[in-house]
Amino acid sequence: MQRRDFLKTAALGAAATAVPGPALTLPKPAPTLHRAAPTSTPATGTALLTDARYLDHVLIRSNGTRPPEVPERLIRMRAELEARGLIEATVPLAPTADPLDRIRAHHTAEHVDSVRQLGVTSRVAELAVSGALTAIDAVTDGTVRNAFCAIRPPGHHANNTGAEEGFCYYSNAAIAARYAQEVHGYERVVIIDWDYHHGNATQNAFYADPTVLFFSAHDWNAYPGTGDPSLTGQGDATGLNINAHLDCGATDADMLRHWDTALSPAVAAFDPDFVLVSAGFDSRRDDLLGCFALTDDAFRQMTRIAMDYADSCCEGRLVSLLEGGYNLDGTALAAAAHVETLLG
Repeated sequence: MQRRDFLKTAALGAAATAVPGPALTLPKPAPTLHRAAPTSTPATGTALLTDARYLDHVLIRSNGTRPPEVPERLIRMRAELEARGLIEATVPLAPTADPLDRIRAHHTAEHVDSVRQLGVTSRVAELAVSGALTAIDAVTDGTVRNAFCAIRPPGHHANNTGAEEGFCYYSNAAIAARYAQEVHGYERVVIIDWDYHHGNATQNAFYADPTVLFFSAHDWNAYPGTGDPSLTGQGDATGLNINAHLDCGATDADMLRHWDTALSPAVAAFDPDFVLVSAGFDSRRDDLLGCFALTDDAFRQMTRIAMDYADSCCEGRLVSLLEGGYNLDGTALAAAAHVETLLG
């Protein structure tokens, strides 16, 4: 599937230009709800949020090389979802939430001002945040029960350096968690990160925050070199930062063991109001930047368990955000397994 085919079927938006310009302008969402209390009738359905403008960002290094975080990731993924009938089975969503205030609330002014000099990339990075916020809105207002956001660039390495870190510019999952709390009134949020790489920026955002439980299963020896399992949180948040190291060659059983022994008991005790997933598919076997041996069945099982958490604690409220995944076929297959499971 080529870009023009994506444009025919994806949620469309005006393409960004290649020079620095004004802020991304999006339609204002409907007034959001401020509630954490259960609703009488749980929502149903799975949203697929995407937008053709996510293809406009192309990362090229100063030496002219092109890292594997490429637009083709979404093109191949969408082709696989369409081949399995998953496009028709899901509820289409396009990013509409205005992201800039939430980005500025999370990142330093210096970081935001620096990223906003990047033209097309800046506006696509803002659109990724918008997608995450729009999905939170849709799950909150009962449009759908859960959502998968096929967005890029990823976000879980974005701190406040003023530059791209690990292909990331803004901390999508962390911003979404704060949005769920501050705009929609959810008190406790769990963030599950199964990317091959440690979600260092997510950890940094909530390390001393007792209202967010963060779990990251990753290779501690890989980029960015963070994720020491001895780091468990600070102050009242001690025990709410869970880093699980997996060795190169880790299998489905190795991954799921950490869910059984560490994550599940922590979630049960924490009792979250909302579940977020940083869905990095570079933990799948044969990835270009990872060395785990996880199969698509691992992603099915992890998705099902995350849904069980959401079902037991918060009426199924779950939003999943694409992070890494650089083998085009492998990422597409794992994402399809993930979406199939979300659909139930």
